[in-house]
Amino acid sequence: MSPPDRPQSLSLMFLLGMASQAINCPDRCSCQYLEVNCTGQQLQEFPVDIPLDTRQLILAANKVSYLPAVELSFLVDLVYLDCRKNLLGDDLDFTFIGVAKLVYLDLSFNNLTQISFSTFSHLLSLVVLKISDNPNLVAIEKDAFANNTWLRHLDVSRTGLTFLDTSTVRDLPNLRLLGLSDNLWHCNCSFLDFITWMMESDVHFPDADNITCYTPAGLRALRMPAAAAQLHFSCLTQLYKQDYVFLCLLGFCIFLAGTMAAWLAGVCAVIYEAHASKGEEEEEEEEEDIA
Repeated sequence: MSPPDRPQSLSLMFLLGMASQAINCPDRCSCQYLEVNCTGQQLQEFPVDIPLDTRQLILAANKVSYLPAVELSFLVDLVYLDCRKNLLGDDLDFTFIGVAKLVYLDLSFNNLTQISFSTFSHLLSLVVLKISDNPNLVAIEKDAFANNTWLRHLDVSRTGLTFLDTSTVRDLPNLRLLGLSDNLWHCNCSFLDFITWMMESDVHFPDADNITCYTPAGLRALRMPAAAAQLHFSCLTQLYKQDYVFLCLLGFCIFLAGTMAAWLAGVCAVIYEAHASKGEEEEEEEEEDIA
């Protein structure tokens, strides 16, 4: 091939490469280098024919209700997955077992109801996790993020959560930002430990003005610092019904023990007195016999 033909050859190779990429791009999605974007395409199922070298997959604003673990496991280099505004529900356990390199995961605006240890346990490199705006999310297991030690940004705002165990987030050594606003927090004595951790930790809480108590009615709309003050007073000084029952039982036991001890002491004293009197009578009789 002569030198003047070389630019044309390079152009042809470039066009063939582009065509090859276009062929491998999923239907109704756009593909760039290592990125597949399927935003707002009304997809009801996980797209097929995703290039295996994809590192960024965006499925936002669709109607996907299920993420197939097998298909995801083919994307071993995936580091960014955006699934916000879909219909994902409860069947996420072990879904991400094959995408261990995932760093960013957005599951906000879905239908999640609970997070267990098996949901994210294989995402050892996860740094950003967004599960906000899941109004039916009512439970996060205590050890749900035990393996996600690189997690820096966690958002659980605007869910149905009423309680979060302190150890769930306290044991994340790299956590720097935690979204908790507009949840249905039940500020009782069991939640006092979590509120105390919030006030003492170095974690940043965005939209802190909207991290408020929802129940009980007496603390509704109260921000966490003010709630902590009231809970410290009521939880550490107030006696509940079971406490009064316990104290009454304890008092009765002490009274009964005292009564029994006094009775035993009285019986012993009577026996001793009788024995002493009998001994004196015997001595007197012996003296009379000698005389």
